[in-house]
Amino acid sequence: MRFADIEMLRYDVRGFNNLSPQQRRYIYHLTEATLWGRDILWDQNCHINLPLRHLLEQLYLLYKGERQSKDFLAFQEYLRRMWFSNGIHHHYGMEKFEPAFSRDWFIETINECKLNISEELLEVIFNPDILAKRVNQAAGEDLLLTSAMNYYGPGVTQHMAESFYETQKAKGDIERPIMYGMNSRLELASDGQLSENVWRKGGMYGPIIEHIIEHLTYARNEAENDHQRQIIDLLVSFYQTGDLGTFDKYTIAWVENQEGEVDFINGFTEVYGDPLGLKASWEGYVNITDQEATRRTRTLSDNAQWFEDHSPVQNEYKKPVVKGVSARVVEAVMLGGDLYPSSAIGINLPNSNWVRQEHGSKSVTIGNLTRAYAHAAKGSGMRQEFVIDKETLNLLEKYDDALDDLHTDLHECLGHGSGQLRPGTDPDALKAYGSTIEEARADLFALYYLADPKLTELGLTPTADAYKAAYYSYMMNGLITQLVRIKPGSQIEEAHMRNRALIARWCMAHCNKAMQLVRRENKTYLSISDYDLLRQAVATLLREIQRIKSEGDLQAAQELVEQYAIQVDATLHSEVLERYERLRLAPYKGFINPVLKPILNSEGHLVDADIAYDEGYDEQMLRYSREYSV
Repeated sequence: MRFADIEMLRYDVRGFNNLSPQQRRYIYHLTEATLWGRDILWDQNCHINLPLRHLLEQLYLLYKGERQSKDFLAFQEYLRRMWFSNGIHHHYGMEKFEPAFSRDWFIETINECKLNISEELLEVIFNPDILAKRVNQAAGEDLLLTSAMNYYGPGVTQHMAESFYETQKAKGDIERPIMYGMNSRLELASDGQLSENVWRKGGMYGPIIEHIIEHLTYARNEAENDHQRQIIDLLVSFYQTGDLGTFDKYTIAWVENQEGEVDFINGFTEVYGDPLGLKASWEGYVNITDQEATRRTRTLSDNAQWFEDHSPVQNEYKKPVVKGVSARVVEAVMLGGDLYPSSAIGINLPNSNWVRQEHGSKSVTIGNLTRAYAHAAKGSGMRQEFVIDKETLNLLEKYDDALDDLHTDLHECLGHGSGQLRPGTDPDALKAYGSTIEEARADLFALYYLADPKLTELGLTPTADAYKAAYYSYMMNGLITQLVRIKPGSQIEEAHMRNRALIARWCMAHCNKAMQLVRRENKTYLSISDYDLLRQAVATLLREIQRIKSEGDLQAAQELVEQYAIQVDATLHSEVLERYERLRLAPYKGFINPVLKPILNSEGHLVDADIAYDEGYDEQMLRYSREYSV
């Protein structure tokens, strides 16, 4: 299914039917807990999202007119884009969607369906200046007052928020700081006082969290082992109290658990949606381990100390002892919140620096999602259009897919888990630039080691030259092909895109003997003439990025990001969009979840669960709104 700039894919779950009935019951309840968190994310993304979604879905269901009319088809696309982005702003570009249906048609249709709409909602839809951008990262502006996200109440300025949390940190444990502000909305009272509205049972999002707790409690009774039961107990306690110290205990128990085939994430996790990088969006997913593919990631984690010791970064910023690095390839069974419908293909958690330092981290590569992406990419013509010559194209066709999976493993398993902060460095010192710098650090670590003979020695790369496919593909994406995801006249906003642009542009600027953009037959291509020299540039930048992270050097982070990661060359951008348009491809892809169907006995008790892949996109979105809203 395709609409706008999006293609929807399905993913199969290998191994589900080989699980025991108890494991499938465990998974069923975990998926219910995953689906219940959906509306938390919608509200976090913007305060107007839930009332607007409810109204538009009612209109979609009640509409009796011509469904092939220009206005209705435009309305349908608008609603589908909202569903995909969990709100009215583009999931990558962050800009608000512009309706292609007319205001008069919309008001007339609302009246015909006997629905009511406030003037506020009308203005949100049709006035491009209201709530224009979900996350604003523009330097020199107040990032909170100019962002539409809902992590801060009206009137809370960037200076207020930063001062509030700096004061909290100064009073807390410097060596083992909790993640201040992670699970609350910061609000400004009429008397000028700031306070946190905590996301917990009895607090903000309390009715939704009660449903999550209910299904986690059911899941506890079906868990594979006592360690999993302990994890659920701690997570439930955190949801009940909102206590961040309990959250750290939960993450420690989660990262130390290596038992069982089933694992899950449920809660406030990533901070990309907050321009200050403090507040965590809600996400959830459930997975089962792919034992065969996990042998690859286990090889990396078993050798984690070697990779840390041989990293090109300064010795003082290396971990003397790497603890608890574990990695798996998994099959996603259910995606939710900020991982749905658009999802990461690799995850490394927890995000707490001191927990990672003392207890380690867990990484996953989501194998069935990468399979779905690879299948969709076959025969697209993308490589043929943008790769410079047949020799390089053959290199990519031979090695790029396998090396891409390995890059994800290195990024998540070792990259994010590498390095250490200098004692006393605030983990949030890089502020709005922190996410970009951290993603660049992990990518550079992966790129550096993709070219290392150690990987061939470990049997992870087929030949010593295979890494060249990954280098070319990565740099081409950072310099050229990721531009297809950006609207004309816009800058690069999303942290992962900024990271890729930063690395590719910095390397080209500092190593133009190895890598250049060239013109052939009126088209721009990437030319790489010296891969060894390019790897040296990667090592140099990795060393500097790790220093910035370890020292909390905000000024250096800002200079790197502002110089290399944001601006877009309008001429190149126009050319890339024109070439891409001829391919008739969708630059973004997302996933339709499978449906887990409960199998009940004569007394109505759950005895097993089946899985089906027959639900449509519209059908799934409407069902989720109907069954998982309060």
